[in-house]
Amino acid sequence: MAELHDMGAVELRDGLAAGDMSAREVATHFLSRIAARNHLLGAFVTVTAEQALLDAGEADALHARLRREGRLPGLPPLHGIPLAFKDLTDVAGVVTTHGSAALEHKPAPADGALAAALKGAGAVSLGKTQVPEFGLTAYSENRIAPPSRNPHALSRSSGGSSGGSAAAVAAGFLPFAPGSDGGGSIRIPAAACGILGLKPGRGLVPAGESPGDAARLVVAGPLARNAADTALMLDALVPREAQPDGGYLAGVRREPQRLRIGVSLDSPWSGAFPFDTSAEALAGLDRGIALLEAAGHAVFETEVRYDNRYPDAFTAAWTAGVGSARILPQREALLTPLTRTFRKRAQQRSARKVAEAVAFLRGFTQETVAQYGQWDVILTPSLAQTARPVGWFSGAGGSWDCDPDDDYRRQCEFAPWSSMVNVCGLPAVSIPVNVPADAPGELPTGIQLIGKAGSELLLLQLAAQLEEQRGAPVLPV
Repeated sequence: MAELHDMGAVELRDGLAAGDMSAREVATHFLSRIAARNHLLGAFVTVTAEQALLDAGEADALHARLRREGRLPGLPPLHGIPLAFKDLTDVAGVVTTHGSAALEHKPAPADGALAAALKGAGAVSLGKTQVPEFGLTAYSENRIAPPSRNPHALSRSSGGSSGGSAAAVAAGFLPFAPGSDGGGSIRIPAAACGILGLKPGRGLVPAGESPGDAARLVVAGPLARNAADTALMLDALVPREAQPDGGYLAGVRREPQRLRIGVSLDSPWSGAFPFDTSAEALAGLDRGIALLEAAGHAVFETEVRYDNRYPDAFTAAWTAGVGSARILPQREALLTPLTRTFRKRAQQRSARKVAEAVAFLRGFTQETVAQYGQWDVILTPSLAQTARPVGWFSGAGGSWDCDPDDDYRRQCEFAPWSSMVNVCGLPAVSIPVNVPADAPGELPTGIQLIGKAGSELLLLQLAAQLEEQRGAPVLPV
């Protein structure tokens, strides 16, 4: 039998249900792997080993009872499968740091909606994963714990804001993990780490809502190593009445019809922050096109026109919540320079200005969705560059001496094709097309597919097709 950490979530689910392994055995294996290697990666901020083993024991007791009663089909859908929550999500009895040294760190009194949904589906939480302060950035570095590093190159970042979760999945610390995405925070680290990341459409996952999110940008979604595991988690997150017939996992291997796919390098950030698309990103895009065409789809170049007022409007909406965070005046100095700058500007911005920004983004959505609508799917690179060195955005060596505006500019140039998808409320998936196992010495690259409203299953079917063409990602050595 394969090592437990080499098995996907669906394979683990089937083995746990059949009694081939116990939930406690599985949890112990992954906890041991985390204990041995997390000091290199910084993927986990908190490991809740004792509680995880208790929860796994309860899962085993449930399995034994249902087996005696002949009701094993009644097991919850994620029975005994380990995962972890990014350190923006409340888990009862565990500190939620939000990646900030400026907050008092107290255990959460109850599970947040996302944790309640996945634990209620039978998953076993192993702890909390690294995030940037308040989830604001495309890199997972903060002032309370070591940075989250890329399993394929430890000098590189794992991305953000779900960077610790993506690193944990890519390194085999977890079979899959939930993330959240308000401007690319699932897709960016997925691409950086060479795994699959799905941002569902707005409103599909009830547990994805975020307080203080005036433009409704943030949604929850899965990070996984393959399309089937992604579908399994999506089945647990989406209410049954909102799922396609039979659910996502049952439909993921069905062949989609031949699609018309429009490929574009246009970005709403290019006016404010002109950027270059790296040779690696372009090569990844070419490989993605070739894989899609080999699967029978038609790919055409297209032009998308974006309003140049977008950067200011998005930034106003994206940073509004940090201005209202409760932070004692004497602790403001503990914020990172970028957060402190965003917070000051948000506090100086009137409610009317925020409302105007949100109204603009609604109009932007109508125009953009109309342009996308001439295609079944829009294709872009996931990122304009490969994973950046740790400290590249904020200051080398953890110095935090980078000018906040330069930091933000670098992030927008790094990930110029993600935030507009959140604004439009559309589903999108980042799919790896190159990982170091394919080309030793290279860093992962991925493509982003943006679908129409309600097309999550179609995007997963495309991801499954590409896996068949190139093979699913493998764990780094």
